Amino acid sequence: MIKQLRKVGNSTALLLDKPILELLGIKDRGHVQLTVTNGSLLVTPVNPEPVSDQEFQSTLDRVIEDWGHVLKRLA
Repeated sequence: MIKQLRKVGNSTALLLDKPILELLGIKDRGHVQLTVTNGSLLVTPVNPEPVSDQEFQSTLDRVIEDWGHVLKRLA
């Protein structure tokens, strides 16, 4: 999935879609750990909320439905 960075005040923001946050167990205003390795940015939830298998599958199905065509092109 390709995302565009957005200007917010004097900063630049990466907006994450709600289904992605749900898959990661990140709540609104949650904290993430940013790690830069070999030119890549890794975003990891600090205190993720537990997500049941059913919730995960439901959200994953929604992401695939919305972004499946993009994911196929990236693969």
